[in-house]
Amino acid sequence: MESGRHWAGVRRIVSPGSHIREGQPSVNPGIVGQAAGLFAVTNIDDILILSLFFAQGAGHPHSTRRIVIGQYLGFAAILAVAVGAAFGATFLPEAAIPYLGSLPLALGLKAAWQAWKNHRDGEDADEEEAKEGGPSPLEVAAVTFANGGDNIGVYVPVFATAGAGGMSVYAVVFLTLVAVWCFAGRFFATRPVVAKALSRWGHILLPLVLIAIGLLILIEGGAFGL
Repeated sequence: MESGRHWAGVRRIVSPGSHIREGQPSVNPGIVGQAAGLFAVTNIDDILILSLFFAQGAGHPHSTRRIVIGQYLGFAAILAVAVGAAFGATFLPEAAIPYLGSLPLALGLKAAWQAWKNHRDGEDADEEEAKEGGPSPLEVAAVTFANGGDNIGVYVPVFATAGAGGMSVYAVVFLTLVAVWCFAGRFFATRPVVAKALSRWGHILLPLVLIAIGLLILIEGGAFGL
């Protein structure tokens, strides 16, 4: 998901005493398009991550279901925090946002260790991968939530000014587009040329991408004094 530095201003825009505007139409001709555009802009890089996850789970039974469930769990958590903050709740302290980068960083290091171990073991690698069966829902959810931490700062002021009805429309559009994103990620991962490349390099690309995302979140947020 696209990184941004909007979270710091969220509490200035929406404080515990703020009011969600009521009385607005729940649906208007432009709100669905606005919601779709906002989702696309803030989640464009998720397609790459999903493609890598689908490539990792290729050939394993039920891996698609686990990845989709994980993606929905992660994005539902993002929505829950954003909606709560729009109503003045503070489920996730501002200071904690940068440290979400630790989740994809840890998973990336784990994946890198597993890739190195499989390479070292040679013939045992395929058996080990078969046992793992691709990413788990919680792993996908953790990466999705951590990668969307900055997006919360974008969603909160939008939700706070959309009204309860408008917020519901945004949520429905977002959750619908999560399915579209999952389909797109699987589509790219199963194209012959892409699938061949990911089959050969995916075990290297996935750890690198997760580690890069984790470091980017940590550094941009100033975690650990970085």
